[in-house]
Amino acid sequence: MEITIKINGRFVSVEVSAEVADYLEQTRRNNRKLYRERQRHWDGRECDEYIISTEGRLPHCATPEELICQRETLDEILAVLALCTLTQRERFLLYALHDFSYADIAEMCGCTKVAVHYSIEAVRKKFLKFFRNLLND
Repeated sequence: MEITIKINGRFVSVEVSAEVADYLEQTRRNNRKLYRERQRHWDGRECDEYIISTEGRLPHCATPEELICQRETLDEILAVLALCTLTQRERFLLYALHDFSYADIAEMCGCTKVAVHYSIEAVRKKFLKFFRNLLND
């Protein structure tokens, strides 16, 4: 029986016995099954391990201490933003929260990129000053 195999990137036709051809065909089928199994379990773990690790986790619940710290941090951030002008606050939040570029913000606000840069830098300086004072107290 003649089969085609790939050696060093070149396809070569080789004459083999039926037993060898059957063995190669079975190996090809097994490799295809393993490939499909790996696709289903992309991280390489067994099915049971995969299900346990993904489905067996409890959702994260913040502790009361974490909730208080988060609330205090939010209050501090809002206190600094209250010190900013409406324009500075708007431009900073568009940049920091919504990930817009200076050019996008300038187009939305009808100003130059330099003006956006100065507004964002002013807010950053206020944050730095606020947190330095907080650490020094």
